[in-house]
Amino acid sequence: MSIRKSNSSVIDVAALIGRVVLGCWFVYSGGLKIFGTGLDRFTRDVANYQIVGPPFDVIAAFSVPWLEMIAGLCLMLGVLRRGALLTIASLVVVFCISIGWAWFHNLDISCGCHGTDAPIQYWNKVAEFTGYFLLLAWLWWMERREEVLGF
Repeated sequence: MSIRKSNSSVIDVAALIGRVVLGCWFVYSGGLKIFGTGLDRFTRDVANYQIVGPPFDVIAAFSVPWLEMIAGLCLMLGVLRRGALLTIASLVVVFCISIGWAWFHNLDISCGCHGTDAPIQYWNKVAEFTGYFLLLAWLWWMERREEVLGF
């Protein structure tokens, strides 16, 4: 086995771990909103951002958790990986915009991410989103690498 092949397999395993961990996180997040705290609670959290009003807050609150769960499951199972990565990246962009909106307007609200009443810690969210974007960019690069190099 050549060194290049060995390094490639280590990177592939790291990408698999990254996909599974990120997928699990989004399945957990979506599942908690649906089955844990409930969609009624998440609808109130979405409405607190004051970005969209009824009925769009309800549509968002009932759609986002299912998108999180389906995209996370696809990413974990390796099914439609690019679509799952794009869906999760799109969700993270929307979350980022929403948190930025709340921060800009000095809203003292809970995030809505995991059903707690704790107010948003904005700088923690900056670090969290940075981590998401770095991992998503690396996983996307890995997908493109497989296509271009035929790994």
